[in-house]
Amino acid sequence: MQDEELPDFHTWLRSQMPNWTWDWPHQLLIYNHLERITSGETNRLMIFMPPRHSKSETVTVRYTAWRLIREPQMHVILGSYNQRLANRFSRKIRRIAEAEMPLAKDRKAVDEWETTAGGGLCAVGVGSGVTGYGAQLIVIDDPVKNRAEAESRAYRESTWDWFNDDIYTRLEPGAAMILIQTRWHEDDLAGRLLKEMADGGEVWEILSLSALAEDKDDPLGRQAGEALCPERYDSDTLLNIRRKLGSYAFSALYQQRPVPRDGGLFKRKWFGRVVDAAPKGLRWCRAYDLAVSTKTTADYTASFRCALDNNGDLYIADGFRGRLAYPEQYRYVVERMMTEERTSHGIEEALHGLALLQDLKREKSLSRYPLKGIKADTDKVTRALAWASRAEARQVVLVRGAWIDEFLEEVCRFPDGRHDDQVDAVSLAVRMLSDQGKSGAKGF
Repeated sequence: MQDEELPDFHTWLRSQMPNWTWDWPHQLLIYNHLERITSGETNRLMIFMPPRHSKSETVTVRYTAWRLIREPQMHVILGSYNQRLANRFSRKIRRIAEAEMPLAKDRKAVDEWETTAGGGLCAVGVGSGVTGYGAQLIVIDDPVKNRAEAESRAYRESTWDWFNDDIYTRLEPGAAMILIQTRWHEDDLAGRLLKEMADGGEVWEILSLSALAEDKDDPLGRQAGEALCPERYDSDTLLNIRRKLGSYAFSALYQQRPVPRDGGLFKRKWFGRVVDAAPKGLRWCRAYDLAVSTKTTADYTASFRCALDNNGDLYIADGFRGRLAYPEQYRYVVERMMTEERTSHGIEEALHGLALLQDLKREKSLSRYPLKGIKADTDKVTRALAWASRAEARQVVLVRGAWIDEFLEEVCRFPDGRHDDQVDAVSLAVRMLSDQGKSGAKGF
């Protein structure tokens, strides 16, 4: 049974919150796609949008509330990257719904509540089961929380399993599903569904809205470079965001195109600044990425010195890469500590590195040299993003040495190359600079 007196979604939105703007072109396009879900013309819809463009408020909260008011017997499952966010959405939907319809007094928990007509909503985070609950509408909003989750193959696998085993199996006959998200990775949930569709699987309707228009096929008919919602984020603002994030992150989060069209994280043309010597007076950090094995197929031990000047330029110097056994690693670090002035040294606190760190700290003759453990609590790509945007802005300066060619070869293949030891060593040194909080320098 439907509420025949309830106006269409767009009209209802304007009556609910007249002080908000609900008529921007991208919003009108979203309403058109949602109407196709409501009418049953399609029952699978993916919407990709950049952050802070009202996608969750419009679709996840308001559209879901409107559907429940319109069809109070409907069962809805709402999923997000964790239970806390799913509950937050559910709480807002419940507050809107109960202002216009009666809710069951004995089933009003934030994660599962019902209408007096027998419908209701179940809110779940990624990984949570929903056994015994079927749905006529499933809305999944941002199944990825951050870059670390996006780059984690294990998380992507668990999200895929959750979608297939726990969510998809809850669909009632003829039920609809909406996935609305900001893209993070080519292999995120949306990416896998797109690949499945390309291989002949289930067909989804796709609405992909980039922050900056890129080509003539823009769904809004924008010219290249036009902003999605200039009233909130104009083109200049978005270009500043792009400079800050770098093309790798901006391409995914803002353009909904997880892999930049011209390659991976770093470009060789970004490393055109090479000097014979760094300015005097810089305070340096040297980090060590230690290999566990010396086999020819194993990773390398890598180490670099990095410093920031007062203009925010990152200097990279004195690179090293080689296969060293533990005693050689120990001697190499000791030699660097004793010969490099104005340099703090850091080793990642993980397995092999932690053992070396402890052995070095036991050596009393080294106590006057600054040495610290580095907690690398994110994945390698996330760590590299901290200086990739600086490289793209041409703010990375290489101090001339025999190490440069080998370094650039690895960096420009990252993250898909065979080795990443040099990239990670620089990332660890950058982490040290960030923790150090250099006064007078523009830090990370």
